[in-house]
Amino acid sequence: MTSYDLSEDEQLLIEAVSRFIEDRVRPNVTELERQGAYPDALVADMKALGLFGMAVPEAYGGLGLRVSAVAGMMEVLARGWTTLAAYVNSHSTVAYAIATYGTEEQKARYLPGLASGQHRGSLCLSEPSAGSDLQAIQGAAVPQANGYALTASKTYVTNGGRATLFLTLARLPQAGGGARPRFGLFLVERSRPGVSQTTIFHKTAFGLVDTVQIEMDAVPLAATDLLGGGEGRGFAQLMETLEIGRIAIAASAVGLAANALSEAKRYAAERLAFGVPIDQHQAIQLKLANMATRLVTARLVTREAARIKESGGRCDMISAMAKMHASDEALAIAHEAVVVHGGAGYIQDYAVERLNREALLYTIGEGTNDINRLVIARRMQGDEEMAYLGLLP
Repeated sequence: MTSYDLSEDEQLLIEAVSRFIEDRVRPNVTELERQGAYPDALVADMKALGLFGMAVPEAYGGLGLRVSAVAGMMEVLARGWTTLAAYVNSHSTVAYAIATYGTEEQKARYLPGLASGQHRGSLCLSEPSAGSDLQAIQGAAVPQANGYALTASKTYVTNGGRATLFLTLARLPQAGGGARPRFGLFLVERSRPGVSQTTIFHKTAFGLVDTVQIEMDAVPLAATDLLGGGEGRGFAQLMETLEIGRIAIAASAVGLAANALSEAKRYAAERLAFGVPIDQHQAIQLKLANMATRLVTARLVTREAARIKESGGRCDMISAMAKMHASDEALAIAHEAVVVHGGAGYIQDYAVERLNREALLYTIGEGTNDINRLVIARRMQGDEEMAYLGLLP
């Protein structure tokens, strides 16, 4: 069980999801991966459990979980099958953005459907010529008589193949001829004229999580489709919202790492070499000890980031730390799990082969780890978060 600070109700909910993982997911992951078919039945179970409504307030039919509970839930899901965590990560980020910044009309229009899974949310941020530098995007919303016309090419859209609602970052006209770009976050329904899906990207791992390119060609939008209804706020809204995404992916990385350690520990207790199980050999014991320590530190920094986020403190620095550290440690733990398995670790019948491939993505998604290091370094130039985290003399 995770070590996040949870209420009794939150603990019971996570235990229910843990039983779902143990009963319905773990026994079937290898076969589901081999078949390569979208797990519709498991997604239906996730909807029934309310998991698509983790970040939706109870007033709109969601679970209304605190950030710490969302992190705990993401860890449990990823420990069972990282693919399931990926299905609700960006979806929950979209729900959080609407719940936090949306108008009352936008909340009423979208949050109930997001909570039930009827609406599937996805982020449209990166473009072919603008990945980590989102301020360099070219996609733009041009004012029209009744709203806007949005034209953009958005790439690497996670869950974009099944999404019905895209939270889309776009440029707005500069105010008064100023030099600073302005941005808006737009709620773009897939059914709008001009929205199309083109490329489907085939990845090293997460093959059942669709990653696509979305084209938006003069998509007609109303003023009510701009998140919060006010122009020029989109970039600030996005940066605060992505803190949730960083914490969620950090928790997912912790779940993957916990799975990898569990598999390595089990295998080491069963595999015989030189007449004894290999976990009796000091070389393996040292690896397992390092893996366990890495896992605990990753979980603790993720837990601290979640705590600070829900307390209202500055979170961009600690959330970047959590995402960077947890994903780096997950990659190291997954690699060591393969080494503990020896040749078996390179065989697809063993979970660690897949986990080792999946771990790499966590160091790239939600901002590459070097981008997160830059976020940390830049925040260190001020005193606010340095003091908050006890980093000042």
